[in-house]
Amino acid sequence: MGKAINIIRSTVVPLQDENVDTDQIIPARFLKATSREGFGKNLFRDWRYINDDETTPKADFALNNPAYSGKILVAGKNFGCGSSREHAAWAIKDYGFDVVVSSFFADIFKNNSLNNFLLPVTVSDEFLQKIFAAVEKDPTTEVEVNLGEQTITIISTGDSQSFDINNYKKTCLLNGYDDIDYLINMKQEIEAFEKANA
Repeated sequence: MGKAINIIRSTVVPLQDENVDTDQIIPARFLKATSREGFGKNLFRDWRYINDDETTPKADFALNNPAYSGKILVAGKNFGCGSSREHAAWAIKDYGFDVVVSSFFADIFKNNSLNNFLLPVTVSDEFLQKIFAAVEKDPTTEVEVNLGEQTITIISTGDSQSFDINNYKKTCLLNGYDDIDYLINMKQEIEAFEKANA
């Protein structure tokens, strides 16, 4: 059973780049492992370091900026495009993020995220820019994502917007269920249905 998600209130890490593809999120050379653990250290590997030995971080990259931290990654439009590697969601989750916010997600990345207890929140371009502006003004700005209410709020300004999510995936995330857990939880209803229709 995965980690349930309901209300996430956190500072954010802003990544304003658009069209971030899965090869940038987790480069192909790190895809050899089959376990979900350990991918976080290679998240945005080629953007985080000048060379491949982790000795020289790029100071201007958001994940290397000590001013930014938190459980929410706020990214530019069209996040997660490119190849359909599930490892991209694994890497973001393993790094410590529970939520990714963008104005558009590639469908496969969005589904992979939902299956791995990483909540993708789609907002309008205008609202996305409001988050970036608030965080640029004050890096300690907090954002609250309320899955139950399906709202995202910038705490300092009070700006809020609703977001859509598949009802089945919402139930799974709220309860920490994967697909098997969901079916097990419905065992009594399934048995009752079978008995009634025998």
